[in-house]
Amino acid sequence: MASHDDATMAHVEESAGYGMTIAEFPTTVEAARGCRDLNMKVLMGAPNVVRGGSHSGNVAAAGLAADGLLDILSSDYYPASLLQAAFVLADQQDGGELSRAINMISLAPAKAAGLHDRGEIAVGLRADLVHAKRQGGLPVVQQVWRQAKRVF
Repeated sequence: MASHDDATMAHVEESAGYGMTIAEFPTTVEAARGCRDLNMKVLMGAPNVVRGGSHSGNVAAAGLAADGLLDILSSDYYPASLLQAAFVLADQQDGGELSRAINMISLAPAKAAGLHDRGEIAVGLRADLVHAKRQGGLPVVQQVWRQAKRVF
């Protein structure tokens, strides 16, 4: 279960008290830090990263990532933003850690949702893969495999 739009430490404590393990779109750094303190995963929308901030004036996902407070990216209202956001975050981080950013859209959400058969490349797992290539600065999907079968 996930909480939604936690703004204060009191909100985070209430959510944790109800057994929430994921905080979807905390609206402040205070709430995101509180989630970290209470072992809740912080989930933010990929469009927030792509746009360079929240469309409603809340905390910027990229800022949370820079502070080590972001665990999971979701597509939110714009599915195409997911892969792009991972590349944007990697470009903003020192050393361009693309693998860490990709984990935010693959392994981390799979683990948080209890889907242990996916999210990473390993023997015995589903083998859902996306091959992307930068074109004009943007990631463009070249090929897709679902359960080891090419579907695109």
